[in-house]
Amino acid sequence: MSSKLHPDSRLNPSQTSSNGSGNESIHDLIEQRGLSRRCFLRNSAGATAGVTALAVLGTNVLDGLGNLANAAPAPIGGIGFTSIPPNLYLSPTDDSVTVPAGYTAKVLVAWGDSLTTQANWDPSGAIDEATQLHCYGCHTDGMHFFPQPGAAGNSSGLLVANSEYVDPGLVNSTASYDTDTITLDMVRAQQAAHGVNVVKIFRNHLGNWQINRNSPLNRRITANTPCKISGPASGHALMKTDADPTGTLVLGTLNNCSHGHTPWGTYLTCEENWNGYFSNETGDVVGVPGPDQKFDILKGQSRYGIVLGGAGYRWHEVDERFRADLHPNEPHRFGWVVEIDPTAPHSTPVKRTALGRVKHEGAQVVVDASNNVAFYMGDDERNEYIYKFVCAKKLSSTDRAANRNMLDDGTLHVAKFRADGTGRWVPLVWGRNGLTPENGFADQAEVLIKTREAADRVGATMMDRPEWGAAHPVTGEMYMTLTNNNRRGNTPTSSNNVDGTTSAASANPLVDAANPRPDNDFGHIIRWRDNGGKVTATHFEWDLFVQCGDKATTKTLDSTYIPDEFGGQSVGYQGNIQGDDFGAPDGLWFDRDGRLWIETDQQGDATGDWINIGGNAMLCADPSTGQIKRFLTSPKNCEVTGVVGTPDGRTLFVGIQHPGEDWEGSFTANSTWPDSGLNGPTTNSERGIVYKPRSGVVVITKDDGGVIGT
Repeated sequence: MSSKLHPDSRLNPSQTSSNGSGNESIHDLIEQRGLSRRCFLRNSAGATAGVTALAVLGTNVLDGLGNLANAAPAPIGGIGFTSIPPNLYLSPTDDSVTVPAGYTAKVLVAWGDSLTTQANWDPSGAIDEATQLHCYGCHTDGMHFFPQPGAAGNSSGLLVANSEYVDPGLVNSTASYDTDTITLDMVRAQQAAHGVNVVKIFRNHLGNWQINRNSPLNRRITANTPCKISGPASGHALMKTDADPTGTLVLGTLNNCSHGHTPWGTYLTCEENWNGYFSNETGDVVGVPGPDQKFDILKGQSRYGIVLGGAGYRWHEVDERFRADLHPNEPHRFGWVVEIDPTAPHSTPVKRTALGRVKHEGAQVVVDASNNVAFYMGDDERNEYIYKFVCAKKLSSTDRAANRNMLDDGTLHVAKFRADGTGRWVPLVWGRNGLTPENGFADQAEVLIKTREAADRVGATMMDRPEWGAAHPVTGEMYMTLTNNNRRGNTPTSSNNVDGTTSAASANPLVDAANPRPDNDFGHIIRWRDNGGKVTATHFEWDLFVQCGDKATTKTLDSTYIPDEFGGQSVGYQGNIQGDDFGAPDGLWFDRDGRLWIETDQQGDATGDWINIGGNAMLCADPSTGQIKRFLTSPKNCEVTGVVGTPDGRTLFVGIQHPGEDWEGSFTANSTWPDSGLNGPTTNSERGIVYKPRSGVVVITKDDGGVIGT
């Protein structure tokens, strides 16, 4: 998300920290060289000669030769649509989802649509908690489609989607939220709009997708839904609170951004900017036995971005558990990957602490030929890290129950990218690599609760906001978006301190091979492959798939930045895109045929740095050539986020988050989507008046019934 409620946007780019880190930087790398995409492909040109059964979610893929990263093949069926122009919002009809000729985009579900036989929300007023609990949540984000078994899965299944955050003004129907007297009822309504939606959908006799409002599987999981805490941190002293003295049960999941899913059929929702709901009102913590423990907790709060006032939600004013000074362990109970069984509506969500506590963007699974399982994750903040969790057990293809707790036992690793195009996964294991009691880690649970500090200690590579990951369905290469970083290359230069004392997103790291541009305004996409195609490998090879930018921009680097790009390259703000320009890559997904779908998250109004690129979009890339084409443009001031398809590739579900955000005066000052009806009828379009913009999901089909993207 890109609004003022995103904690990252509240940080001052001029903040700095001292440079006392062991993190690799330009000073540490000897005989550095950049690894271009052309070199990466050339080095692996013969890799497709060796075929094994490496699996990405059960799909047969190429294993490759030795430890070379494989060149991706061309997508099956190619990319056949005609690219559409950027949306510059020149007319009222531009406030819509636009797709190429021969395709149709229709609204499936939007915030406030009932998931039961109870009434839909009337957006002319505020939504209350009771109504929101049976309606689709706010600000849709990552999603996955669980098809009904067999051929019916192309026309029926469960759509499971995150509701990341809320606009309090829209929820509570007020234009003066910042100064209003906050009530617990107002906050409870907002909390009910967060979380996860489990929705049974099907294609009716007219060929249109709709919600089955009678399904017993439909479910809302919110900021107050009880969640079990499992894994190494369960029951730890740092997880215990007055309300939960066992440290094993927490209320709710928050700021659910991207997602993942498991080979055993469960959904993973990832807690991202959870820190923004907490406030430390006094700069102190109570109930802590000694000064060393107090310092350690306050250090941790700073490292994760917990500040006075939070991000502006104001929950702490009426819901005391969000007072980080009064309940210092409550923040430790957020920042996890949460596992949900969508087929068991009465099951309890489980926070899997073995995967670490960060600002999780997503968790992308890969299963190798030996049935080893790994999940790849990004920590979405400037100067944070990329992680891999390797399960201790192998996947059972015959016994689903045997896989049930695989996420409780395994090894978390963090990535170090070398300038020669290789990298290393460093295990975050207590007692190794400086993760010892004398450095503030009393046991493995503390390594996981303090994942950022552990990664600082082992010298992981600071990245430019690692977000969504996607695994190629043929080669097993992992791709990850690095959205932007306005602190990269700024002065005075600094790194994340090795002792974990750096405040969140406050360092100014030098450029490096994996993050080669100062003021990385437009972002880039990186990719890697574990050696030998084995997810248990501790080394990998990598390259940059694309450096995003605007070919027509005249923007120049501010004088506070060190002007040199890494390795002598001169890509600049123009980028090196082959095809349609874009920036701030965020969402990422491979379809079954190997097309890479890229979604963007920038300010979304076609002004300033985005005057040529236009609003947010979804693009389609050929990973074998790097060619990129714009497929979808979006309503004003929204983010395009969440994409998944049916097994046959003929239906695509895409999320539109926070249309019309940053409005002033009128709720609809920036957008009237979706109730304007420009993408088909909605539950409120017949009212004749658009009261509020609403996040939602669109269904995209090809008019001739063909595969999307061909």
